[in-house]
Amino acid sequence: MSEMAYAIIRVRGQPDVNCDIRHTMYLLGLNRVNHCVVMPESDSIKGMLQMVKDYCTWGEVDAETLAEMIRQRGKVEGGEDLTEDFLKENTEFSDADGMAKAIIENDYRMKDVEGAKPIFRLHPPVKGYEGIKKPYKVGGALGYRGSDINILIKRML
Repeated sequence: MSEMAYAIIRVRGQPDVNCDIRHTMYLLGLNRVNHCVVMPESDSIKGMLQMVKDYCTWGEVDAETLAEMIRQRGKVEGGEDLTEDFLKENTEFSDADGMAKAIIENDYRMKDVEGAKPIFRLHPPVKGYEGIKKPYKVGGALGYRGSDINILIKRML
């Protein structure tokens, strides 16, 4: 397996989404706009991303951004914040940095943390999205954006 994880953010939400696309987003855990999940890179995930490319944006997340996202937007069951104390008690990691590194190296996943929510509910980005109807390559917000996903996530924390 490769040493990479994708951060996937749902950009658009509308009621008349094709049922196959809606089901794919459900499987990814993206039920609402501005929700973010971190998934390992694999052929099946890449296929799912191709299916939802008109509703989501994604790219390779780095350890620093992921650790910051775990600290600021990580939640446990019941809506409490995901604290470093919670990580020490319920995982083998002493802090968010170690956990972020393990997730990016595909040794660990957010859903492996007992009691933690696998999604991050982010704020809308500062200064808004670039345009939610066009691909990132032509100046919009949708589809693959590579390492630029880290810039977007920082705007959404």
